[in-house]
Amino acid sequence: MTKTITLAHGNGGQENNELITQVFYKAFKNDILSKSEDAAVIQDGTLAFSTDSFTVSPIEFPGADIGKLAICGTCNDLAMMGAKPKYLTCSVILEEGFDVDTLNRIVSSMQKELEVNGAIVVSGDTKVVPRGSVDKIFINTTGIGQIEQKGISSNSIQEEDVIIVSNSIGKHGATIFAAREGIDFSTSLKSDCASLWPVVKKLIDSGIKIRALRDATRGGVSAVLNEWAKQSDICIEIEEEKIPVCDEVSGICELLGFEALSLANEGTFVMAISKDQVDSALEVLKSHETSEEAAIIGKVTSKHNKKVVLNTAWGTQRFIDLPTGELLPRIC
Repeated sequence: MTKTITLAHGNGGQENNELITQVFYKAFKNDILSKSEDAAVIQDGTLAFSTDSFTVSPIEFPGADIGKLAICGTCNDLAMMGAKPKYLTCSVILEEGFDVDTLNRIVSSMQKELEVNGAIVVSGDTKVVPRGSVDKIFINTTGIGQIEQKGISSNSIQEEDVIIVSNSIGKHGATIFAAREGIDFSTSLKSDCASLWPVVKKLIDSGIKIRALRDATRGGVSAVLNEWAKQSDICIEIEEEKIPVCDEVSGICELLGFEALSLANEGTFVMAISKDQVDSALEVLKSHETSEEAAIIGKVTSKHNKKVVLNTAWGTQRFIDLPTGELLPRIC
């Protein structure tokens, strides 16, 4: 790892993984943290606990804003552990001169998303710093959720499990890039930012036994699959032709050289599930508006343990590695 922090260290990929492992995990090592889940499972498996900070630029973009993003981000991390979001804290750092009307819009969108999750903010903190010390507004949210299905873990994925993605991928990263650069693609492309607890709740209530869940935020689907392959000591094979990517995202990727698998999502999750439950799970997913594009993209094998293999449309294979370098800074 380099001796100074670069933007690449926040990309959700290889550099970010090294920073977390070599600095934070090394200092704070304990059995709960070492599981590397989306949220910590505490209190004998009854509660999930997570925190996240949000610094997206621009702070308002097609489909959402930093406020909705902050609530979805933390509530989704809880949902990925089978937990119903219940209580959140909210800390805000504001730049001197920030527009109060904009702040009211952001807080209003936060409240709307809390209602979607059935959660409430119970504590918080506000700081104002001199102009130029932060970029407009930074938000931190911490959440506690009640676990409704125990045993969901990225450390317990098994051979022959099936890999499902809940939505077409890359919409958030592509939207943020276009909004930041002022690019008008004359399309309806917008962030997929959405709360995932309602659809996870539907899966649980339908009796679906989920092996693992992970929302594909920084580093995208490629980061999730690589983390899973290492944590469960498995090989994940995915089929290029089965990965759902909308035309707008495909166009941006082709134009600018991005990889859709590495672009961020904020309302899309990856799920590992036993093959005997696939049909039931897909039926539930496709009945919900946030996951109606759900698709099987691959399976778990033992071909190359700790690796992700992409079977291309041309009949060839290649490894999908953790994203490296500076991808899209400030996407969440």
